[in-house]
Amino acid sequence: MEHKKIAILLAVIWGIVAVLPLFFGSTNFIMHILIMCLIWSVVASCWDLIMGFAGIFSFGQVAFFVIGSYASAIISAKFGIAPIFSVFLAGGVAGALGVLVGLPCLKLKGAYIALVTFAVHMILEPLLKGDIGRAIGTGGSRGILTIAPMEIFGYTFSSSAPIPYFYLIFFVAVICSAITFLVIRSHWGTAFLALKDAEDFATCLGVSSFKYKLMVFALTSFLTGMIGGFYAHYVGMLSTRMLGIDLFVTLMVILVIGGVGKFPGAVIGAFITIAINEMLSPLGPYRPIILGAMVVILVLALPDGIIGLFEKLFGSKPETGKGSAGEEVLKKKVVETA
Repeated sequence: MEHKKIAILLAVIWGIVAVLPLFFGSTNFIMHILIMCLIWSVVASCWDLIMGFAGIFSFGQVAFFVIGSYASAIISAKFGIAPIFSVFLAGGVAGALGVLVGLPCLKLKGAYIALVTFAVHMILEPLLKGDIGRAIGTGGSRGILTIAPMEIFGYTFSSSAPIPYFYLIFFVAVICSAITFLVIRSHWGTAFLALKDAEDFATCLGVSSFKYKLMVFALTSFLTGMIGGFYAHYVGMLSTRMLGIDLFVTLMVILVIGGVGKFPGAVIGAFITIAINEMLSPLGPYRPIILGAMVVILVLALPDGIIGLFEKLFGSKPETGKGSAGEEVLKKKVVETA
């Protein structure tokens, strides 16, 4: 989709979301769902950026979200730092760990990167529950039961009065989506597509695989960790249950519904998936099974997601992370410099 159309679609989406509290503000349950939609739209957009655009099959996004959540809660409690600052420090912690994870992944490709990043996901739970976790304040298997609420300029946010919290997270989500959009339409986005679709050709033209892949690891880890910090101070407690299969499957469904490499499909997919997921919560253990079945059905019915369907209906040419967009960009660059 053309960048101008992406910007218009983003403006429409966020414009609609901004007025939803006028209709549902009196219902705390619906406002809670909307806040969770905003949080997961950021996580899904980051995952889409690294996987759909940069072509790096990272399965560590939930891990970075959990790292950011725990880091913000611990930093705020142990060092007395206000939550509004601790969330950004937590993003920095997640970003630094993202770079450390990204360094060995630079020499790997495809499924091997997926295995390394998923290994980080698997290792994190016993680490948080073990002696090291208890030493730094994770609470072990019990988790962190009391986390300070967000506070800005003396005003304390409360989950029982969700409208102020909604607009705080809304502001953060809009900023994160704007950053993602600017990255996609910048030379960073061009480099990501080039390395994904024609890495050898891009390298010959001087595009540094090391530089840009490390940058996308750092950026997506930072934003994911930061929104994880906001999540921690919103819900008020944390446990390693977040590292279960539920959230992982939910994120996969979000990307499938929205369309991998089809920004802002992840934003649309988050609102649809999280709403359905919350409505299925009474089904308990059957919920992930239903979500898994949704993935299979949607892959068959909408292989390019909602944004792919939008492109077909309105005749938009794919200029995102799908197809051979990177090759086309490189060909144009060669022609321009010839």
